[in-house]
Parts: sequence; structure tokens; C-alpha cells
Amino acid sequence: MTPGPFEYHRPTSIEEALSLLQQFGDEGKILAGGHSLIPMMKLRLAQPAHLIDINAITALQKISEEDGEIVIGAAVTQAQVLASKLLAEKCPLLGAATEQIADPQVRNCGTVGGNCANGDPGNDYPAVMMALEASYTLGGAGAERQVAARDFYQGIYTTALAPDELLTAIRIPIPAPGTGQAYHKLKRKVGDFAIAAAAVCLSLEDQRCTAARVALTNVADTALLAAAAGEALVGTAVDDQAINAAAEQAMSGCDPAADMHGPAAYRTHMAGEMTRRAIRTALAQAGRTQA
Repeated sequence: MTPGPFEYHRPTSIEEALSLLQQFGDEGKILAGGHSLIPMMKLRLAQPAHLIDINAITALQKISEEDGEIVIGAAVTQAQVLASKLLAEKCPLLGAATEQIADPQVRNCGTVGGNCANGDPGNDYPAVMMALEASYTLGGAGAERQVAARDFYQGIYTTALAPDELLTAIRIPIPAPGTGQAYHKLKRKVGDFAIAAAAVCLSLEDQRCTAARVALTNVADTALLAAAAGEALVGTAVDDQAINAAAEQAMSGCDPAADMHGPAAYRTHMAGEMTRRAIRTALAQAGRTQA
């Protein structure tokens, strides 16, 4: 099928994009990479009267370091993430997750902001951003506001983003030395969404875990921050007992739907296994092998 009729707009500033959103209300939709919106338009599941293309807004295409945070513009592509030396050095989890998203053709167009903003539980970045303690900068008519990634997702395709707001940037605290990060994803083939995936950030001091966050992809209506799983690691030497306890806690919060890739019980079990693998990889990255 082909999309219904629409008017195309290509603003060159954040202010212009916000003005268009406020002008058109529910009839206006943001176009970034287009990998979610365009297929829905072709199926007539989405029929916006106005399409607002943000790819000409250079202010949304930057990766920088500011006041102890990494700031990623919402229109930064996934290919730019993989090419960024700053992210490779200071936030390797983003690259580890990005190289598992779809394929190079998709990553050349797909944006960080689009993957974060549309509320699809199968997208990879939401769980990663939760594990990184990221926050989202939302621009609106009045003023910008910051919303933590862990508070942003409310249900399938439902987020804290208001109809007249635009996600403009993602802010990530630069991890402290001794931090390990990993993302493990189970999928049937290249390009698929995850059957289950786990993002882990953990910090070590004197061979013990001082902080840990575990977040899961595609095992509930939204990405999940498995807080109890992280708590199971803190204060331990991250041995087999602690890792298994964290995996059990991660699985306890899962509520996946059965689909063509397997029943709910299988996907829950795989969430636990991905958690185990991600913890072990993060542990090695933090500077030592498993105790």
C-alpha cells in the first residue's frame, strides 16, 4: 500500500519544528529515520496530515561532552554512534547495542532519538538508556524539561512525550572508572527484534560491586529496568551465586507475549540467560574475570 496524502515540512531549527507541532497538533508527525512511521503510513495505520522532517536541523545531529555528561542529539544516526570515538571511549555500551540493531542500511538512516522516542518495547535503546541512567531533553512550547529514561515509558507506544513536544537530546552521565557495560541480545536472524535482551552497567571497587543496573528489552509492554536484579549484585564479588540471583530477579519482572519466535516462558528464560551473559561481559570489561 501507499501512504495517504500529507503535506511535507522540513524545518531547519528546533524552534521551527516545535512551532509546526503546536500548529498541527495531532495531525502532525515527526519524521527522523522513518523506520517506524513510514511502514505504519503505508499500512494506513498512521495517516498524519502533516509530516515534519527534522533531518535538516543541524543542532540535533551532534555528539558532545558537557559538564560530565555525554549529549547526543536526537537526529544522530546509529551509524554516527558507531563512528564516534567519544562514545567508543566513554560509553561503549551504546556501540555494543547499536551494532546489533538491524543492518547497516537501517543504521545509516535510523536515529537515536527515534529509537528512544516511539515507545516500541522491541527497540534496543530504551533498555540501554535505562541502564546508563540517561535522561531525555524534551522541548516544548514553554520550556525544556528533563525526563529520566526509566520514567519515560508508560506502555506500548505510550511515553511521557506530549503531542506538542520534541525529544531533542539524550544526556548520559559519563561512567566512572571501574565501570563495565554490556548488551546481550538473542534474535533469530540479522535484522530481527530481540526475542530477549539485557543491558548491564556495573561498577567495581576493591573487587566488589558498588553499583549495578540491569534493563531488559522486549519482555514486557515496555523496556524494563530490573532494579531488583541490580540490587542482587551490589555488595557481592559478582560470583555465580550473585549472577544467578540477579538473573532470577530479572526473570521475575518479565511479562512477555508469546509470538512466532516462542512461548512466553521461553522468552522469560532467555531474558535470564541474556542477563547472565551481559553481567559476565560487563564484569570482564570492568577489569576482572568472574570470581
